[in-house]
Amino acid sequence: MQLNVKAFAVTCGLIWGFGLCAITWWVILFDGPSADPTFIARVYRGYSLTPLGSLIGLAWALVDGLIGGAVFAWLYNTLARRCASAGAA
Repeated sequence: MQLNVKAFAVTCGLIWGFGLCAITWWVILFDGPSADPTFIARVYRGYSLTPLGSLIGLAWALVDGLIGGAVFAWLYNTLARRCASAGAA
């Protein structure tokens, strides 16, 4: 079975992007907005636990998830083809 690389990449991007945005809003609702640096803020420039920071994080996470999902699906398909051809021999 092979994965559709584009569909998998878009799915990973959407899940990671909206997941990060939702978690940011969850923290904002319970702890209030904060400009304190977080680990994710070190990776995603402009991200913070603020409403604007959640949108910046959403954009970064969409791109990050797209790239990560595409690489994962491509690698999976490559290894699946190799295993299928080795098993047929």
